[in-house]
Amino acid sequence: MEIKSNKFKNFCKRYGALTLAGVFAVAIALTVALTVGASTNQVSTSNLSFQVPMNNAEIIKDYSDQKLQYNAMVNKWEIHLGIDFASPTDSSVMAVLDGEVTDVSSNSLEGNIVEITHDNGFKSVYSSLGDEVLVKEGDVVKKGDKIGEASNSAGREFDDENALHFVLMKDGVEVDPNEYLDLGNK
Repeated sequence: MEIKSNKFKNFCKRYGALTLAGVFAVAIALTVALTVGASTNQVSTSNLSFQVPMNNAEIIKDYSDQKLQYNAMVNKWEIHLGIDFASPTDSSVMAVLDGEVTDVSSNSLEGNIVEITHDNGFKSVYSSLGDEVLVKEGDVVKKGDKIGEASNSAGREFDDENALHFVLMKDGVEVDPNEYLDLGNK
């Protein structure tokens, strides 16, 4: 046992500083690699200019991923991962950014839905559109192109009011549209 202990002590005396320097070098290299890797995965939205999906629209229900909001149509409290817009003067719904229409569908809870895939991992989803959806899957749209009209087709949220339920996603996860759209003072 004493021989093994002495060999270890001799090894530490002889190579301890080199071993310690090697550990620090590896730690610094990993830190630099992870920092550079993380910064290249971040998306700068400074070159992206999102448009509000409706003109002269008011927010009738804001985004909330933390605070529960009451949904009278289904009589329950829930988070709200989008923004509901309504306009008293213009029910036109426009693409918020250039992209490709990747889905046009309909269901009884969300009404008529258009999904547009944009650059940098963004996707916008427009629900409660009227029956005359102006785009089809595969269409390329420009920011500001009209895609349809807001309606009350979403049985899940709207009673008599024509409104748009707008969702913005980044890399497949809902994000707060308030962080990307210029909504003024709301």
